Amino acid sequence: MIKKVLIAEDHEIANISVQKTLHDLGIPDAKYVFYCDHALTWIKKALQDAEPYDLLLTDIEFDDDANPQTLKNGIELIRAVKAIQPDIKIIILSALDRSLEIDQLFDIGYVDAYVRKARRDAQHLREALHAISLNKTYKSPETRKIIQDRNAHDFSNLDMHIVKLLYEGIPQKEMPHYLQQRNIRPSSLSSIEKRLNLMKEVLSFSKNEQLVAYCKEIGLV
Repeated sequence: MIKKVLIAEDHEIANISVQKTLHDLGIPDAKYVFYCDHALTWIKKALQDAEPYDLLLTDIEFDDDANPQTLKNGIELIRAVKAIQPDIKIIILSALDRSLEIDQLFDIGYVDAYVRKARRDAQHLREALHAISLNKTYKSPETRKIIQDRNAHDFSNLDMHIVKLLYEGIPQKEMPHYLQQRNIRPSSLSSIEKRLNLMKEVLSFSKNEQLVAYCKEIGLV
């Protein structure tokens, strides 16, 4: 049963909203911190006091400010926390799509639930809490839709060459030359930009590095 929760979230309004949701579910002992380093310190202290947290609820991305941090994001925090308290339950609550990394954490038992910050996320958080109380895992519907959309994308021959060039570290502006050498058409810079933007839009990525990591994961490069 979940009684003691630590929330790691650097936006105060989001923190307050999560606390209210937990309180409405009968979990009054919910503390929050703004930094990953602080979260790890609090969890260590709770273990030393023999009053461990039952659940860590964390965002993925934390904004940089004037306070330098050792742990840069929620994924690093999760790994550090699991190293000292393997049995703690963990829910990720984030607006970012880092599903590849998060799926790996699910696979090794480091994450119990993943809730996307979106419409009805309070309801999905309730569903996640109910699932993990039954020792089940949970992913919100938005997350499942992202995975379905990715599986639906059909990579063209041009797409695969573009991704391979990105993987090789070739600058985008130099790609037309490499495509022309390999007799790949179309090879104009505008065509390359259109395909890159389409791939990232369909796969819900914002950066080329995320696209390359995904393609490497599924064996395209």
